[in-house]
Amino acid sequence: MSESRLWIYALPGAKTEELARLFESLDVRVEVLPFPKRRDRFGQKDDDVAVVVVLTTGPGEAEERLRTILRRAGSEAAVVVADGSSGRREGLDLIQSGRADHVLAAGDRTGLYGAVRSEILHRNRLRRLKALQGRYLRKARDLEDIFDATVENLMTALDLRDVETFGHSQTVAKYSEVLAELMGIDDPARRARIRLGALLHDIGKIAIPDSILKKPGDLTAEEWDKIRLHPTLGYGLIKEIKLVAEVGNIILHHHERFDGTGYPKGLRGTKIPVEARIFALADALEAITAHRPYRKARDYRAARVEILRHRGTQFDPAVVEAYVSQPAERWERIRFETTSRLPPLEEFSRLLRKIKR
Repeated sequence: MSESRLWIYALPGAKTEELARLFESLDVRVEVLPFPKRRDRFGQKDDDVAVVVVLTTGPGEAEERLRTILRRAGSEAAVVVADGSSGRREGLDLIQSGRADHVLAAGDRTGLYGAVRSEILHRNRLRRLKALQGRYLRKARDLEDIFDATVENLMTALDLRDVETFGHSQTVAKYSEVLAELMGIDDPARRARIRLGALLHDIGKIAIPDSILKKPGDLTAEEWDKIRLHPTLGYGLIKEIKLVAEVGNIILHHHERFDGTGYPKGLRGTKIPVEARIFALADALEAITAHRPYRKARDYRAARVEILRHRGTQFDPAVVEAYVSQPAERWERIRFETTSRLPPLEEFSRLLRKIKR
């Protein structure tokens, strides 16, 4: 923490030595400066100055030079005017207008010392608080990075239960984030929450047995009923850790359809939270353009045709409009950039085969 500085501005002949020694006892570096002329020009402000003490014969005289002095001192410097006539209306005007913080009689050494000491202590407290705030902000950012990495690794591990869907959650999360921006969601924090919800959308599948998730043949009606529980199961998991609404809305409602034929609640139209409507299209786009064991991947132009065909039934028309506002090449580039940052699939596949032996 650098040493605070204090300026004393005084007219020629003013006795400032005793005052300077008094203020130096406050552990500040005192500089005595001549009163500036009205036409004096200064360059960059000096933000390290804690207090400016102005010694005058009256507030009127201080007012003439104060603007010049304040142009040189930083905006956080406190101004103490000592003029010998503090009862005057002009002194009150200086304080009310914000040009001075204290106006005292020039001979009131106790009052002057108290005012300066109070401002120095206040500045030092602020500096300590700012330093603490900086440390806490850095710790908060570190915790956010750890949390994001944990979520991404968790969903990568979940995707790896079925190697064919490796990278699904990360790709859908990025599509959702871009679609949210196209839908006019300008708040970066809200878009980040939508991305998090998209990453965690299938978290409930942790509770679904592999015998159902990886069944090679058709599922029975009972098995489908269990699969359809995963949004509610996932919502229950995140509700316990009190994640924000957008995250819960995507997890719980990501299988709702715009026409009301989805699950788990059969919500219709705009009763489905907007983040879940955004996610539904992002999820379909990823599914259509990704390879699956039971079908080949289709290209992004075919995906566009398919999504437009289900406008107003499966998908919110407003979200479809946002999606088609971008060329197919942009969505393809998003997938490539997202999956290129994932760990090599071959390495994980080899480890999985080793575990299953």
